Amino acid sequence: MGLLEDARNIQRKDPAARSVLEVVLLYPGFHILVYHRIAHWLYEHDHFFLARWVSQHGRHKTGIEIHPGAKIGKCLFIDHGMGIVFGETTEIGDNCTIYHGVTLGGTGKDTGKRHPTLGNNVLIGAGTKVLGPVYIGDNARIGAGSVVLKNLPANCTAVGVPAEVVRINNKAVNPADDLDQQDLPDVVAQRITDLDRRISALEHSEQGDVPPSIHEIQKRNQKS
Repeated sequence: MGLLEDARNIQRKDPAARSVLEVVLLYPGFHILVYHRIAHWLYEHDHFFLARWVSQHGRHKTGIEIHPGAKIGKCLFIDHGMGIVFGETTEIGDNCTIYHGVTLGGTGKDTGKRHPTLGNNVLIGAGTKVLGPVYIGDNARIGAGSVVLKNLPANCTAVGVPAEVVRINNKAVNPADDLDQQDLPDVVAQRITDLDRRISALEHSEQGDVPPSIHEIQKRNQKS
């Protein structure tokens, strides 16, 4: 029933999936779960070479690399999947969604538990890198292209390089940030604007002038 429920979960979440049979026969995100179930069983029973052989065969067939030691909960939805990598000590909770190009990897300096742990109902956008033994809380959402290097709390939305929390419990961290969940702020642009404002304030302070407002700086940057 486990794999069948995984297939039904994918069919429910992917509007392009017309049937469970289509998922079972054609979806690499489902196929890699089958490979991983076998590889993980072999790994848990100390058949390490066979476990890696199965996982590498799955990688060749799907473009998704999951180490046999990784622990995956129920109803993982891997959408598209190409370029995904999960390290050996990765742990993923139930009902998570992970898009293509995501890496749950190590930093190269940790030993033992060296890969991320995801809670339940976590969504990770395309191209995101989560590195090191960090913990991602339940219901967290991570925007595409982010780099996560530290723990994230439950019920948050994070984005950027490195990733920063912009929402918790669906409320903006910055009161001036009145954006919906799908319209994530550009953290890098905000940092540049803040830096520009500070430099302008210092320059005007030396000259005895009144520094421009944040809105004036933003308009100036947009024109340039």
